[in-house]
Amino acid sequence: MPVQKRLVLSTASVMVLLCFTFVSVHPTSVAHRERVKKEEIVPQIISHVQDQNVNLEEDELKTIAEMVYDESIKGGVDYRLVLAIMKVESNFKQNAVSEQGARGLLQVKPSLAKYIAPDAGVKWRGDKTLDEPDKNIKIGVHFFSKLVEDFDKNITMALHAYHVGPTRLRTILTEKKKPQKRYLNLVLDEYERNRTNLPPP
Repeated sequence: MPVQKRLVLSTASVMVLLCFTFVSVHPTSVAHRERVKKEEIVPQIISHVQDQNVNLEEDELKTIAEMVYDESIKGGVDYRLVLAIMKVESNFKQNAVSEQGARGLLQVKPSLAKYIAPDAGVKWRGDKTLDEPDKNIKIGVHFFSKLVEDFDKNITMALHAYHVGPTRLRTILTEKKKPQKRYLNLVLDEYERNRTNLPPP
C-alpha cells in the first residue's frame, strides 16, 4: 500500500477514535447531562416531600426521591405529576392502606400489583411488597405510564383510570356517563403547584 494512502487511512482512524472519545467523555454528552439533571432535581424532591410534614428518615426520603425521578424518566411521565398523585393518594405515607385495600405511597391494590410487578421489574412477595417505597413506586409509575399509553396519551383519562380502574372507566364511558372530577381536580391542582415550584424533568 502506498505511503500516502496508508497515511490517509491512519489519519482517518485517529479522527474516528478522537470523535468517539469526544462523544464518550465530553461533558455535554447525554449521559452527563442526565446525571447533572438528576443531581439537581433529587434534592428538590426531597425538600418538597419534607415540606409536607412527612415523618421519614433521611435515607427513606432519598430512596423515594430517586425512585420517583428514575421511574418517571423510564415511564415517560413528568415526575411532578407522580408527586401530585402520591400527595393525593397517600399524603406521602408509605404505610397507608385504604378501605379498599390499596397500599403504600401510590395506593396500588395488591390484586392488580401482583400482575404488574413482573413487567415493572419487581419480585412479588405478597401484599407487603407494596409497603416498600421503591417497589411501590416502580409498580405504581409503571401502571400509570401504561394507562397513559392505553388512553392515547390522554393524561386526564389516565388519571381517571388510575383512580377507578381502567375497566370501570371504560364501562362509565360506554354508558355515556362522565367520570367524577373530584380526584382529577385534586391531582391537577397539586400538579400545577408542583410545576410552579419544581424544575421540569
